[in-house]
Amino acid sequence: MRILVIGAVAAGTSAATKARRNNAEAEIVIYEQGEHISYIGCDTPYYIGGVIDDINTLAPRGVDFFKEKHNVDVKIRHRVTAINLSEKTLTVMDLDNEQSFIDKYDTLVIATGAKSTLPPIKGIEQDHVFSLRTLQDAIDIENFISEKKPKTAAIIGSGSIGMELSENFVRRGLDTHMIEMAPYIHPALDPEMAKQVEDHLLEHEINLYKDAQAKKITTDHVLTADGQKIPGDIVIVATGVKAEVSLAREAGIEIGESGAIAVNEFLQTSDPSVYACGDCIEHFNLITQKPGFFPLGSTANKTGRIVGDIITGGKLSFRGVVGTGIFQVFGLNVAKTGLTESQARAAGYDIEIANIVMPPERISALKNENIHIKAIADRDTEKLLGVQIIGKSGVSKRMDVLVTAMTLGAKVSDLFHLDLAYSPLHSLVRDPVMYVGMVLSGAISKSKAKTK
Repeated sequence: MRILVIGAVAAGTSAATKARRNNAEAEIVIYEQGEHISYIGCDTPYYIGGVIDDINTLAPRGVDFFKEKHNVDVKIRHRVTAINLSEKTLTVMDLDNEQSFIDKYDTLVIATGAKSTLPPIKGIEQDHVFSLRTLQDAIDIENFISEKKPKTAAIIGSGSIGMELSENFVRRGLDTHMIEMAPYIHPALDPEMAKQVEDHLLEHEINLYKDAQAKKITTDHVLTADGQKIPGDIVIVATGVKAEVSLAREAGIEIGESGAIAVNEFLQTSDPSVYACGDCIEHFNLITQKPGFFPLGSTANKTGRIVGDIITGGKLSFRGVVGTGIFQVFGLNVAKTGLTESQARAAGYDIEIANIVMPPERISALKNENIHIKAIADRDTEKLLGVQIIGKSGVSKRMDVLVTAMTLGAKVSDLFHLDLAYSPLHSLVRDPVMYVGMVLSGAISKSKAKTK
């Protein structure tokens, strides 16, 4: 059995190593067009900020590791240029000698990841304009800052990467400007939750521009459609990512409505010999019961492991996700999962909302530090549809509990009955999660009583 894998970051290496654990005899080869493999891309803003000194700590496993530990051949600087489904072959170019060759597979795994979305802004091709997706992107940005010593930074986009970069640019001494074309900063949240993030950024002297569309990038400014001139000796385009599906599309593999590769619960594509995993695939949304696109390192690693198991006779399947994410900016933790209020209403749900503002534990109470939980539930099923949490501490713990409840289909009334860990250092007698359950279940019960 010969298994070929395209892509050697989170999903591809996870698929290959799981396949090897299941099958000691299979030939397994990974083709990777870049020089860096199995790296931790989510940490790159902190390398740029100097929090992480050594870039090699973000890529601790090299080609030799995979060969010696797993007997997996990783071919770096090898670009797959074509997939022939009928012949079950790949056309591969060795970028060092610029020679192409054909390799044949029994099973193919596509793990081509995602790529930065670059809007049509005039001047975006200039040397001081970057996106941040790969380890090489981080190296290029760090080298530019060290060599050119820019004084101002403009970040186009206010997603999690833009947020983390803003903090790390300030750490490097740059006057930082964030440009968002939506009416409010970080539009993945509901407006009143995003306002808290916005206020926090302003407290840390990040210059914010809302309802601002970047039209042109000059050598030291970003010009907006409404005529604003925003300083930027270095410019970061952080406007999101899209699935890298060019190889799959050209081969005739089905692309889903989200623009990512369509897969079934076994992560099999429209070709039965080809599987896909990671940021290049559609993900089943457990809330809407529809395909979606949720690129995240943890999901990429998970889907890679599932593929590696399936192609070697295992019984794993991909159950789906609810779309959970978290980031920290200047000490403030921001987490979100599922649907926002606007998304839930647009989808036709009859919703109930709870806003819980309270300290997560006794120490925070003494400091007068609260977390704010906004939880959205469906009145009909009495299940959570989405959650947003903001606070300096205790955010990830509450989010993970609520995500678990959502994933397992718990009702909001079940939250009060959870036997959560308690001590004054870790929680209150009634944890914020329990309050979410009490408030939502009480409101839903009253609403249903009124309709009878």
